[in-house]
Amino acid sequence: MQTTLSELEDSRARVEAEVPAADVDRRVQRAARVLGREMRLPGFRKGKVPPKLVLQQLGFAPVFEQALRDSLPEWYEQAVLDSGVSTVGDPEIEITSAPEEEGQPLGFKFEVRVRPPAKLGDYKGLEVGRADPEAPDDIIDSELERARESMSRLEPVERAAAEGDVLLIDFAGTINGELFEGGEGHDQLLELGAGQFIEGFEDQLTGAEPRSDHQVEVAFPEDYRAEHLAGKKASFAVNVKEVREKVLPELDDDFASEASEFDTVEELRADIAEKLSGAAEERIDQDFRMAAIDAAADAATVEIPDEIVAARAEERWQGVERQLAGRGVDPNAYLQMQGRTREDLIEESSPDVERDLRREAVLAAVAEAEEIEVSDEEMVEALEHTAEHERTTPEKLLERLRREGRDPLVSQDLRTRKAIDVIVDSAKPIPMAQAEAREKLWTPEDEREQAGSLWTPGSD
Repeated sequence: MQTTLSELEDSRARVEAEVPAADVDRRVQRAARVLGREMRLPGFRKGKVPPKLVLQQLGFAPVFEQALRDSLPEWYEQAVLDSGVSTVGDPEIEITSAPEEEGQPLGFKFEVRVRPPAKLGDYKGLEVGRADPEAPDDIIDSELERARESMSRLEPVERAAAEGDVLLIDFAGTINGELFEGGEGHDQLLELGAGQFIEGFEDQLTGAEPRSDHQVEVAFPEDYRAEHLAGKKASFAVNVKEVREKVLPELDDDFASEASEFDTVEELRADIAEKLSGAAEERIDQDFRMAAIDAAADAATVEIPDEIVAARAEERWQGVERQLAGRGVDPNAYLQMQGRTREDLIEESSPDVERDLRREAVLAAVAEAEEIEVSDEEMVEALEHTAEHERTTPEKLLERLRREGRDPLVSQDLRTRKAIDVIVDSAKPIPMAQAEAREKLWTPEDEREQAGSLWTPGSD
């Protein structure tokens, strides 16, 4: 496919593309086979009409129209890849020359919003806050309490039940005087305050004595998972057979040796601290990388028109809709459950979308400034996991992507990763407290005065 790119004003681009005649003919033949499955001709079974006869019966124009509907999205995507533009939102497409018979190419052009370029500021040697991976004492304490909870025992007590106690109960629920399915239980354990039963059930048993009877009135929520109970009021006859107190083991060396391979509580605390720090390290690394990218984005000048933000936000929500539909969830039903509208979610995502566009623009500019290139060896290495999943070799997968014109996607991704490494590897970590203090001193007004341009949300 041949493409010609023209940059327009207002962050738009025009791309003119020509699809080779051979590709057009191949798609027309495919469309003829699809249409032939519904045709009936004397001497042929339904669905077995050859493409050549389909073209003779229907004519070239209607078959080409079917091919155009089927293939234009793919041709558009290929033209975008060939042109190298970073599109935002839906394009305006115009067919400039349609073939009238086999052996002729297709010409089309489109205008589309594009991500604005960035004028780089400092992006190397940036001072960026990095969290301390050491686990705070309160988190270690909560882990120890969780371990104690797992080794707790329940002992019957002769007193009124309080939050945290466990009741041994029998219950029978009725709606309009009739026992309903799932409303009866025997020797059930109920921890007060744990939220195991429907809202209001546990509260009405607080203060219950052992061997006592109670009447509990509740209302099932309108969206209750059991539809035959949703929105209905129920009455439960509850017999509290026992009140049991949860007894935790002492936090001593005996507990440590029983709960772990360590002999003392101090050794157990040290092990928990090490594991928590290790688990936090990866998250801290990711946060540091993102903070470094954002610091480079804040130092750059990127003017992003509102319509570009709106187009990307719309694009993002369309992706969510496809994911929901793929899981069998109606997007409109999802919105109703959330009590939101499509427009609400798109508008709320705008600040994040603008920040993402700034990041993308800066990383693309860094890749250009650093003259970052990607070798075939790097592409092969990046494709190893995908190739293994598709039961082929990375080399063969790369060859296929090149035949399909999709290899620029891999190359662009690797260039972006390298640009991130340029920023992050040179960044200087500083304590989070120092970074936070600096952010408080640096205000949007400072940026406006020094940069001389309009401050935008997300730039602080």
